[in-house]
Amino acid sequence: MSRVALKSAREIEAMRRAGGLVADTFRVLEPFVKPGATLKDLDRIAEEHIRAAGATPAYLGYGPRSNPFPATICASVNEVICHGIPGPRELKDGDIIGVDIGVLMNGVYGDACYTYTVGQVSAEVQGLVDTTRACLDAGIAECRPGNRTGDIGHAIQTLAEGRGYGVVREYTGHGIGKRLHEEPTIYHYGAKYTGLKLQPGMVFTVEPMINLGRGETRLLDDGWTVETADGTPSAQFEHTLVITPRGHEILTL
Repeated sequence: MSRVALKSAREIEAMRRAGGLVADTFRVLEPFVKPGATLKDLDRIAEEHIRAAGATPAYLGYGPRSNPFPATICASVNEVICHGIPGPRELKDGDIIGVDIGVLMNGVYGDACYTYTVGQVSAEVQGLVDTTRACLDAGIAECRPGNRTGDIGHAIQTLAEGRGYGVVREYTGHGIGKRLHEEPTIYHYGAKYTGLKLQPGMVFTVEPMINLGRGETRLLDDGWTVETADGTPSAQFEHTLVITPRGHEILTL
């Protein structure tokens, strides 16, 4: 447990406020996620809202100095799994877009992702989105003292693969606090009763990435954008939560 920092009540309260700003930013973006909107438009709206609240976009400038992430949000459309860079691309009817938002507020981070549907999507794609959301809920349901990180991954993997979807394995949930990425690592697959035991005060994200096809991925030449290897759509949902004595509290509602 020495590598996992348990959070104090003061830190958790600060993270609750940061998480609330993340959730509020999703609500602000929702009416603008429609056909004709550009990814750059959504990025600008999110950045303005975050800065107006006295916070800093967590992703802007994040990463290696040689190739820092250049935007406020990750905007991942259709076959893009995660870390999509906002640009001039326009959304169209039938798209899905995973928007990942992180903020730094009063010294702590908040982080979450939501997949929006754009206009009318196909039944097949809606099934993917619904299942991914259900996978998040199934994983979070395992978050309580005495359970293990493997219980989270097992619940997600069992649900997704049971419905015929692929689970992305290379990209994971993570601890979060005064740093955006900390221990523990939260895998979205695994075996029950394995992994790190959950304790009150642990704060981490659960963020399953589920593919309509297989789970394999490919990284594009920009060094950030990750796509499905087979070109099928992918969806993602994410929350930040804290383990409490009786279960968990989601900090990004």
